[in-house]
Amino acid sequence: MTYPNTQLFINGQWQDAADGKSLAVFNPATGQEIGRVAHAGIADLDAALAAAQKGFETWRDLPAIERNKIMRRAAALMRERAGAIGALLTQEQGKPLVEAKGEAMAAADIIEWFADEGLRVYGRIVPSRFNLATRQMVLKDPVGPVAAFTPWNFPINQVVRKMAAALATGCSMIVKAAEETPASPAELIRAFADAGIPPGVLGLVYGNPADISNYLIPHPVIRKITFTGSTPVGKQLAALAGKHMKRVTMELGGHAPVIVAEDADVALAVKAAGGAKFRNAGQVCISPTRFLVHESIQNDFAAALVKYTQSLKVGDGAAEGTTMGPLANPRRITAMAEFTQDAVQHGATVATGGARIGDVGNFWQPTILTGVPLSAKVFNDEPFGPMAAIRPFNTLDEAIAEANRLPFGLAGYAFTKSLKNADLLARRVEVGMLWVNMPALPSAEMPFGGIKDSGYGSEGGPEAMDAYLNARSVAIMNV
Repeated sequence: MTYPNTQLFINGQWQDAADGKSLAVFNPATGQEIGRVAHAGIADLDAALAAAQKGFETWRDLPAIERNKIMRRAAALMRERAGAIGALLTQEQGKPLVEAKGEAMAAADIIEWFADEGLRVYGRIVPSRFNLATRQMVLKDPVGPVAAFTPWNFPINQVVRKMAAALATGCSMIVKAAEETPASPAELIRAFADAGIPPGVLGLVYGNPADISNYLIPHPVIRKITFTGSTPVGKQLAALAGKHMKRVTMELGGHAPVIVAEDADVALAVKAAGGAKFRNAGQVCISPTRFLVHESIQNDFAAALVKYTQSLKVGDGAAEGTTMGPLANPRRITAMAEFTQDAVQHGATVATGGARIGDVGNFWQPTILTGVPLSAKVFNDEPFGPMAAIRPFNTLDEAIAEANRLPFGLAGYAFTKSLKNADLLARRVEVGMLWVNMPALPSAEMPFGGIKDSGYGSEGGPEAMDAYLNARSVAIMNV
């Protein structure tokens, strides 16, 4: 499929930047430029803001059932176009076609769930304690235009989780998507445009991330901020939003522990955690990274995980049979080399992988490190790549303490046949999402988000809707 040049979407129209500026987009499998993306300036942002305000005034006054119909039409278009959209996503981001198409299909499920949940945004009547002739009401209204900032690793998924909740509650949204992966989120926006969403309800811009965030967040039109990305950047944006009394949802970095208990099913743990580890070449905020394995089974587990890892086929995501594509950009190759070198210097062993593949594209060998000390960088900083670090533990309390040692608290995994162990893990592992005896299976109806330095707020479940609603108290006395 031919890769397009990507334009801005402002007030219902696709357009180039006002000053004509654009940026190159590269295929991470080849390193070659494949297209251009429009680079928004202040004039474009001002136009997007004005449109978002008008779009909000239109969208909030549409009955929820009418918003539902438009959203469901957009979901149907995403399903129809999933193959073509997936091909674009693979070209710009690198993930295998099956993962890319799956991301587009999953977006349709998320849109539909939130569309239906939007029909259930209810207020309530509260009896007065003073006068029965007083009608007390709690009203729930959309907060207003939203600015969304999204990353390159899941350029459709991370937009649709924000967008669907905002639209279902009656908010408009300006999406600032990643310049490295612009075409696939543009196709998500196109599905809504083709479904008949009113002009201004959705906007899409690309450009300098710092310039755009510094302009949109303080702007009086914007009433809500939602961001997915690194913890340091998230803290900066949250501080800026707080300065201007803007509500925020933050889905930030993680460093997910995997606790493999003495009684775990090793084959299940390897299959589930291994699949989650190397999905999207490990460039996943909820990717399992710190493997804490009971000392009695650490050798068996490591050997099985190495065997699983060596069975992966690394290559161009568009090639048949590829199970792991390239890293999204050259920065990740540099990071993987640094993590590997540091681990070895601290005494870890490279059980498999640990090196770049070839000199064309951003390919890295899936890597397993064993005997990793806590002082190694990989056990303290999120690798965000195809790297699993293993170290043993003696007691479950010891493993839980290590899982909770870092300031991150996004996702965690555990494997045990004991209900007692599972209950203890559920209560004491400090993460926003914990999967026990299974791979990560986020769904629209469940909360999605972290605690501690991994952020706050949810991008799933009814909890996600709350961030886009104002709850107002109204009392009327009958006179």
